[in-house]
Amino acid sequence: MIILLLLLLLYSKLGGAQLIRCPPIVSLYFCHLQDFEEVRLSDIIVTMPSTENQGSASPFVSFGRSILSIRREQIHSMEANHDPNTQESEIELFLQLISKRFHDLSVVSADELLSLAWMWKLLDAFICCHEEFRVILLNNKVQVCKPPLDRLVAEFFDRCLKALDICNATRDGIEKIRQWEKQLEIVLSAMDSRQRTMGEGQFRRARKALMDLAIAMLDEKETGSIFSHRNRSFGRHQSSKDQRHHLPGHSRSLSWSVSRSWSAAKQLQSIANNLVPPRGNDISATNGLAVPVFAMSYVLMFVLWALVAAIPCQDRGLQIHCSVPRHFSWGAPFILLQERIMEESKKRERRNSSGLLKEINQMERCASHMTDLVDSVHFPLTDELKTEAGQQVQEVTLVCEALKNGLDPLERQVREVFRKIMNGRTEGLEFLGSVNKPE
Repeated sequence: MIILLLLLLLYSKLGGAQLIRCPPIVSLYFCHLQDFEEVRLSDIIVTMPSTENQGSASPFVSFGRSILSIRREQIHSMEANHDPNTQESEIELFLQLISKRFHDLSVVSADELLSLAWMWKLLDAFICCHEEFRVILLNNKVQVCKPPLDRLVAEFFDRCLKALDICNATRDGIEKIRQWEKQLEIVLSAMDSRQRTMGEGQFRRARKALMDLAIAMLDEKETGSIFSHRNRSFGRHQSSKDQRHHLPGHSRSLSWSVSRSWSAAKQLQSIANNLVPPRGNDISATNGLAVPVFAMSYVLMFVLWALVAAIPCQDRGLQIHCSVPRHFSWGAPFILLQERIMEESKKRERRNSSGLLKEINQMERCASHMTDLVDSVHFPLTDELKTEAGQQVQEVTLVCEALKNGLDPLERQVREVFRKIMNGRTEGLEFLGSVNKPE
């Protein structure tokens, strides 16, 4: 005992009130205090009893209690930090994040807008905002379960459920683009002058691939449902036989397979329905939490709208009725983005396109130029035609490389969005249920 007291006095002389670690022997003696080894020595010395009043009480019991009391005060201080001011700061930072991420997306050049790289960044912005929104909900579980916030959060989760089908439809749209890219690969293989001299056989093969591509893209423009009968969910890959015996579970979207009558435009409108800015009394009743719920709901709807605009989907449509958040500071980037995307859709070369994706437009243009060349060629080839064919092949090569480099990352990002939405909804419903469950 005397040795331990001497060690403590020695530490007090060496360290003063600086932050130090208790001597190992003290930590060993108080093994139940290992988590609280880091303390201020001044606090320990102040709380240790004097030798005159020790009586039967051990000084080390008092020493241990002092450490525990310090730790309890730290914990209570941390809990108290999540006060209304902290909540207001959380909300403000979240809205600033939305404004920053979507402002960066809204000021890109015309060449970058609606490209595969831009779409990836759009989904990355959504994932980032969704994660921060999830943290806000978890930090305010009790308040989320009280009216009117419980209704607003429930409506958000309902929109999330509907969003899963659009994610599935987007993935099928990406698969359609892959099939079109394969036809361009056939054209490149046929027109590769480095391997063989270009003759009539090579041009016939290229013409057939271009015709197949034109038919596939025309069919998509007219019906929007080349692959509508076999939509795959992100939950798991299954054969049709497996799907008949599949039991419902968390991995299901609103419908396991999008039906032939499913409409991306109608699904978007159902998500946008009743999506209006919160009223003043709702904002005050929720301590401002109604605003981030509305903001995240709008971000969800907008990102899905941009996906449907860019990627081939069954029954695409850009005209949806939704209140644009003009009087919110974070709403400005969305207004600009909506205007720019609508302007793109009205351009002559985009008006009847199967998607506003930049690479789709490049594919259509290259295919059109190559078709004109193949249809007008005469044999034997002149040097001028050989040069023109080489230039067209180079353009097609660039488009194919852009598609190869961009489609896989975009599909992975769509998968991640699907998982974030599904897991966030499941987690939210679970904590809503646990808070509402009577003890």
